[in-house]
Amino acid sequence: MADFSLQIRNWYRLNSRELPWRKTKDPYKIWLSEIILQQTKVDQGLAYYDRFISSFPDLRMLAEANEQDILNLWQGLGYYSRARNLYFAANQIVNDFNGVFPDNYNDILKLKGVGEYTAAAISSFAFGEARGVVDGNVYRVLSRVFDIDDPIDLSRGQKRFSALANELISKTSPAEHNQAIMELGAMICKPSRPKCEACPVNNMCLAIANKTINERPVKSKKLKIQDLFFHFIVVSDDNGLILEKRHDGIWKNMFQFPLLETKSMELPSQLKKIYIEQEYRTKHNLSHRRIHATFYKMSALPKLFERRELIKIPHGELEKYPLPRLIDRYLEDVDL
Repeated sequence: MADFSLQIRNWYRLNSRELPWRKTKDPYKIWLSEIILQQTKVDQGLAYYDRFISSFPDLRMLAEANEQDILNLWQGLGYYSRARNLYFAANQIVNDFNGVFPDNYNDILKLKGVGEYTAAAISSFAFGEARGVVDGNVYRVLSRVFDIDDPIDLSRGQKRFSALANELISKTSPAEHNQAIMELGAMICKPSRPKCEACPVNNMCLAIANKTINERPVKSKKLKIQDLFFHFIVVSDDNGLILEKRHDGIWKNMFQFPLLETKSMELPSQLKKIYIEQEYRTKHNLSHRRIHATFYKMSALPKLFERRELIKIPHGELEKYPLPRLIDRYLEDVDL
């Protein structure tokens, strides 16, 4: 077991990527990077990390911002609940921890939007606590090296991997160990076409010996995808665009075109007698939702939207309002 940690740490020292959050012990910066990198690749997340650090150099400045500013900075990154949780947790630290970032796993776990993996990462990277991280990369490495067929999406599998991660971690170099095993999963032990010949622990990998590399990790079930059908009404003139603020759902507190949500892609009956200047269709995939969106450009807003809380935004001020990537992409593709 000790050989595993030593070998991956030796490899990490020679092969790790230089990333700004790896050069600091500041828990605020480490926490920020971990939240950004949830469901986001490093190359994309790096620019957002730099932007956030530039705008909010410390935790108190983040807490004192308003949510719309944070959503604006987050625009294009997706999974906007992460941004809302980030803002909530910053205020939580100010109110519940006197503005001092909690320094142990159990207290970090109390923060909004922080799960077991993130709490283990922060507590080990910032405070040297020997807590093994278990994310997608780690599941993959451990399931292959030890040829484990317990499903990673069931409780028994998750408990087994968590116990193994904590058993393997170096008690003297927990931060380096955790960074190393995650980097190994990201750079070498990839989901497809893993670079087994370059792996520092290929000599002990049971999945290589048993020829089960492509079967690990195991999942018990496939993710069910929900189809959503969004019909956006686009009314634009020289003075600006009509938008509405969303108060719930995946884009809570962001802005969108007036929306009708139906059960199919067919033209909603409420719009069938209204002249449509232009129709634009696209799809937008989320982790467990597939949005089928249709944008209808019209010269005037249909009466059925008159009672909604709508605002008109001058074209030059759109950047001040957080827009879902789906809306942003439409504005990039269509000349209004």
